[in-house]
Amino acid sequence: MHDAFLWNFMLYSLAINYGVLLFWFIAFLFARDSIQRLHGKWFRLQPEQFDAIHYGLMGAYKLGIILFNAVPLLALWLMGRGGS
Repeated sequence: MHDAFLWNFMLYSLAINYGVLLFWFIAFLFARDSIQRLHGKWFRLQPEQFDAIHYGLMGAYKLGIILFNAVPLLALWLMGRGGS
């Protein structure tokens, strides 16, 4: 696999994943009540539970982005600098 392809793949993956996280945050920020009503039809959750679940999942998703996208991208960047 070529270094440029892997670099571009990881960079696009990082951008797309952060875009999904940003979309989730904005949707939660501006449409929280609508989302809670929709989920309230399926699950009986208190507003505090609903907020805690979303906050925890956003944190886990962000940690996954860092571990599986940002750190390998940083490693590729460092490897490229060392080879010059």
